[in-house]
Amino acid sequence: MSDDSALTGQTVVLIGGSAGIGLATARRARAAGADVILTGRNPDRLAAAADAVGAHRTAAFDATDPDALARFFDDLPDHIDHILVTAGGPSYVPMLEMSDDDVREALSGHAVLGLAVARHATTAVNPTGSLILMGGTGGRRIDHRIGIVSAATAVLPPFTAALALELAPVRVNLIAAGFVDTPLSATLLGDRLETRRAELAETLPIGRVVTADDVAALAIHLMVNTALTGATYDIDGGQQFV
Repeated sequence: MSDDSALTGQTVVLIGGSAGIGLATARRARAAGADVILTGRNPDRLAAAADAVGAHRTAAFDATDPDALARFFDDLPDHIDHILVTAGGPSYVPMLEMSDDDVREALSGHAVLGLAVARHATTAVNPTGSLILMGGTGGRRIDHRIGIVSAATAVLPPFTAALALELAPVRVNLIAAGFVDTPLSATLLGDRLETRRAELAETLPIGRVVTADDVAALAIHLMVNTALTGATYDIDGGQQFV
């Protein structure tokens, strides 16, 4: 099957699909023949994203709200084939400055959301479909500049593997990204963004920064390749090694 028809007749849901990796994946999914459903918190940004990629439908809600998430899946008219969860982001606050609630959210937020989506996927996703979660390579080394991120990302690979066994035959995989040049990165880094881009372009083995489209290409491959489940796929341009 050619790349431009690999997802023909399938439906892809992007939870956190109004910008960055989610939007780039929506664009690639459409190019591969899929219908796409975008979700996000901001209705205006979501509408603009839907127009940009020709989305099948949208839903504006907070994915961390269990009731809103349940309503979204209950309102789906048909079964879907793939879900990519990109909602949420890392916290780089020094650990000693974090409240107890901040720590609980940082350590469990992505897993809690992934599990909530997985519960709905048991009835919403076709047996040949997949669930893709997003994590990071930050757990591979300890660095005082990233605070609790190392611990928060380290939990996701075993969580994903165990979830893949429970959700089978629906496949579950994890994308572990390093720095990705997205609007979220711009928000986190502020006026340090250009410096970070230049630093990575100089030091990464690939000689450039990783883009949202790079990650989207991997996400589409994980949807299409039906032999892949329970695994973690790094995409950081070799950042963890330098």
